[in-house]
Amino acid sequence: MGAAQTAGVTKISDGSSGANKRGEIAGVPTRVIAIVVIVILAVWFLFANLERVKIQFWVFTVTAPLWIALAATLLAGAALGWLAKGRRDR
Repeated sequence: MGAAQTAGVTKISDGSSGANKRGEIAGVPTRVIAIVVIVILAVWFLFANLERVKIQFWVFTVTAPLWIALAATLLAGAALGWLAKGRRDR
């Protein structure tokens, strides 16, 4: 990192040209790209698991397609992540 003193102002160069913002690929935030990739993989995984399974809870058992159980788990995880993010921002 280089620093230059000009009229009481210190400029710090990080070596980048500034043409591309940090955390973007082709103008799209890397967070958005990561979310899209994860959603595509999750949907692909769900449709690869269509057979019926027994799901046992504490007091009862249900039979349902595995993709429903996986989708419910995915949604529960997303909800918990959203709630945790909300608490972290405070």
